[in-house]
Amino acid sequence: MTFNTPTATNKNLNWPLMKNNITRADLDAVIEFLKQDDPILTQSKQVRALEQEWSEWLGVKYSVFVNSGSSANLLTMCAIREIYGLGEIIVPTLTWVSDIASVIQSGHKPVFVDINPRTLGMDIDQVIEKLTPETKAVFITHILGYNGLDQRLLDELEARNVPLIEDVCESHGATFQGKKLGTFGLMSNFSYYYAHHMSTIEGGTICTNDANLYETLRMLRSHGMVRESTSQELKKSYYEKHPDLNPDFIFAFPSYNVRSTEINAVIGRSQLKRLDANNKIRTENLHLFLDNLDSNKYQTDFETEGSCNYAFTLILKEADPVLCEQVMQAMGEAKVEFRRGTSGGGNQLRQPYLKKLIGEPDLSQYPNIDHVHFYGFYIGNYPDLEKEKILELCYILNQLPKN
Repeated sequence: MTFNTPTATNKNLNWPLMKNNITRADLDAVIEFLKQDDPILTQSKQVRALEQEWSEWLGVKYSVFVNSGSSANLLTMCAIREIYGLGEIIVPTLTWVSDIASVIQSGHKPVFVDINPRTLGMDIDQVIEKLTPETKAVFITHILGYNGLDQRLLDELEARNVPLIEDVCESHGATFQGKKLGTFGLMSNFSYYYAHHMSTIEGGTICTNDANLYETLRMLRSHGMVRESTSQELKKSYYEKHPDLNPDFIFAFPSYNVRSTEINAVIGRSQLKRLDANNKIRTENLHLFLDNLDSNKYQTDFETEGSCNYAFTLILKEADPVLCEQVMQAMGEAKVEFRRGTSGGGNQLRQPYLKKLIGEPDLSQYPNIDHVHFYGFYIGNYPDLEKEKILELCYILNQLPKN
């Protein structure tokens, strides 16, 4: 879908990263819930209902609702530790901090790879090169709605019996070969932060088809308590092994409390009803944006098949510090909110928390992520975004001189 190019203006586009992601209908659903006599607000029936509905929407057997996508990352890495042991986890250099932090916090060793410029996901060749007998999992992030998988990776991991973990926090509804992301790995993580495809204000989910992992994740979510399991057989085994303990207070793991609430779940259930319709609009918006950008100045050849983007990716085609400054100035003047470095602020290897752990990295090994770090941005994409604003921004950006 392509529109005619608008005339130049100095218009204030008033374009935030996200708008109207919590609607009146969502708030009304909360109000109706609170009108009950003595409603339960802590994790209960609404949480279980959201987990079931999300599992059906995604196409998995089990979902565990937690208080954030970051908590989903953390429990996933802890589950790998408890079931598969400690080892190396291959991670991207472009991701949110909690993906890498969860690897470190759970005792694993992160192993980094560069990105594929067309997907912003992992460089699959580097992933395969860095697989070793010490690899416990590959933790892929599907960046800003793009699919990061290819069949070579799936085949190689299956041949080596290495689990795939999918971070789909930024890519709800995106697909690979017609199948939703989050259904390919051993576990997958989703975030329902305000700026994402759907929101529970704060919240996240871990998904899996593995019954043993599901029970482990339920316990890890709530202090490691055995009573959180749904398996009577598992609980009985703990009771018999530990007759000296109160069955209600047996802690299988040194874990956390990352439960969410009934109110968050009510909002999620309301939001899920319109997720597919909203995602269709987001996809139309992305194509309109990329189709109208000057491909001589900006990257437009992203692999968009199956993508579902809650943000527009704006990346300079070549390293051009002057154009980069002009882009930021132009978007600032037009009141277009943006984030430099795209997802997570760019190259995680440049962050102080990692330099404390691994020292100064050899950044020459990661040229693709470094280009995005300095010359990449993301801009909000939401269902209420007017098509005219998209075209206006493209016009503004296309007028900037290339140096």
